[in-house]
Amino acid sequence: MITFYEYSKCTTCRKGKKFLEENGVDFKAHDMVKEPPSKETLRQIVEKSDQDISKFFNSRGKKYKELDLKNKLPEMSDDEKLDILSSDGMLIKRPLVDADSRVLLGFKEAEYKEALL
Repeated sequence: MITFYEYSKCTTCRKGKKFLEENGVDFKAHDMVKEPPSKETLRQIVEKSDQDISKFFNSRGKKYKELDLKNKLPEMSDDEKLDILSSDGMLIKRPLVDADSRVLLGFKEAEYKEALL
C-alpha cells in the first residue's frame, strides 16, 4: 500500500495527489500536519529511501527558518533530527510518498511515473 503524506493547502501536494488519482494509483492519504508520522515510521521511511535524513526537511518552510535548522542540523544526531521531524509535519518535505519499495520526496511527474506506474 502506498501512503501519500500531504498538507492539503500545499499546491505541490495537490499536484501529486491529482497525478495519483488520474492514473488510478491505489493510495492512502495522510495529513502530515494534523498527524505527523511517528519517529519510528520516519526512521523506517528514511532507511528505505537510502537518502540522507537532511533531505527530508522542508528547508524552504517558515518553521525550518524560525528554528534556524540550517545551522543546527549539521550538529545534530539522526535521532535528534527524527525527533524534530516527528514533532511538526510542517518541517517535512512534501509530499512524501512511502511506496512498497520506494520513497519519493516532493512531486516530479517523471519520477512518479517511473516509480508508481
